[in-house]
Amino acid sequence: MNNSQTKLSLAGLTKSYGSHLPPAVDNLDMEVDDGHLVALLGPSGCGKTTTLRMVAGLLDPSAGHISVEGKNITNTPVHKRGMGMVFQSYALFPHMNVQENVAFGLQMRKRPKHEQQERVRKALEMVQLDHLSKRATKALSGGQQQRIALARALVVEPTVLLLDEPLSNLDAKLRETMRAEIRQIQQRTRATTLFVTHDQDEALDMADRIALMNGGLIEQFGSPREIYERPRTRFVANFIGRANLFDARIESAAGQEENGMVRYAINVPDQGRFAAIGEPGLHGVTRSVLVRPHRLKVELSGPDVQGLKGTVESHSYTGDSISYHVRVGTELFTAEMLTSGQSLLSVGDEATVSWRAEDALVLAEDVQ
Repeated sequence: MNNSQTKLSLAGLTKSYGSHLPPAVDNLDMEVDDGHLVALLGPSGCGKTTTLRMVAGLLDPSAGHISVEGKNITNTPVHKRGMGMVFQSYALFPHMNVQENVAFGLQMRKRPKHEQQERVRKALEMVQLDHLSKRATKALSGGQQQRIALARALVVEPTVLLLDEPLSNLDAKLRETMRAEIRQIQQRTRATTLFVTHDQDEALDMADRIALMNGGLIEQFGSPREIYERPRTRFVANFIGRANLFDARIESAAGQEENGMVRYAINVPDQGRFAAIGEPGLHGVTRSVLVRPHRLKVELSGPDVQGLKGTVESHSYTGDSISYHVRVGTELFTAEMLTSGQSLLSVGDEATVSWRAEDALVLAEDVQ
C-alpha cells in the first residue's frame, strides 16, 4: 500500500484484560486509506468494538501503535485526536436542541461564533435536517437522531470518523435507507471512516474494504468482492453469504487462469475427480472447496450427467426460485436455482450436483 495514501495505521495493536484470558484484540495490523470507509465486521466478542475504542482513545492498548497521517497518537488524549464518533446509542444531549447538539464539538474547540453557525448550518443541510435546527432531540425519530449524531461528528471535520454500529437501533427498512445515506454523505465528504458492524449486508453494501475479525484477529482484509468471491478460510466463507463446503484432495494443476488463479483437478472421496480454481501452489494437499448455493446446478441423475451423486432431501419453491437440499454421502448441499418451467425434482429423487470450474474455489488455508 502506498504510505502517502494511508490515513490510519494500526501496528501490532493488542488489548488484554489478564494473563489468564485470551487477548480481546491480538497483534492487529491494518491500514486505512485516506477517504475510504473500512468496516470492522464479525460476530459478537470478536474484538471489533474494542479496536474502535482503542482508535478513539477510549481504551488504552496493551501493546502496539496507532498512527494518523504518520503521526503516532497511541498516547494522545481523546479530545486531542480530532476524531468524530457516532455511538450505537447516538449519545445526543437531551437538554439541547438539534443546533446546540451539532455545535457542541465546535464550542469545545472554542471556534468563533460565526464559524460555528456557518458550519452547523452546512452540516444540517448535508443530512437534510436544517429545517429542524430548533427542535428538541427527544422529539426526533430514530432516523433523525442518527443523522444528527452523524452531523455532530462531521461538523468538526474529523481526522477519522468512527461509527459504532450506528444503525442497530433502527428497524430493517430504515436501516437500508440510512446505510445508503451514510455512504452517500461519506463519499461526498471523503471522511476516512472506520465502521463497526456485525451485519454482513451493511459491510458489503457500504465499505470500500472489510476487515473480517474472529477471536481478536483479522481473518481477512479486502474489498467486499474479494471477501465474498475469494475467502481464504472456512470462517470467512461461512460468515459472508451462504456456503457449500466440502473437503477434497487437490491433484494436478491444469494451468494459470485470470487474476492469478490456477485451475485444479480435485478428488472428492467416493465421488471422483472434478475441477475447481485456487491460488497457486495448492496441489498435493487436502483443502476445503467452496461453492455458493446460487452457483450449483441440480438435475436428475442419469448415465450422461456428470457431478456429485446424491438424493434430494427437501426443496422449497418460492415462484421465481427453488432451493434444493441434496444429501451426498455425509454432506448436505444447498442449491438455489431460478425456475424455468421444467419439471421440479421431488424428495427422494436421485440427483446430481454440479458446477462450473470457475465457481468452485479451493480455500487457501488448511482444512479446520
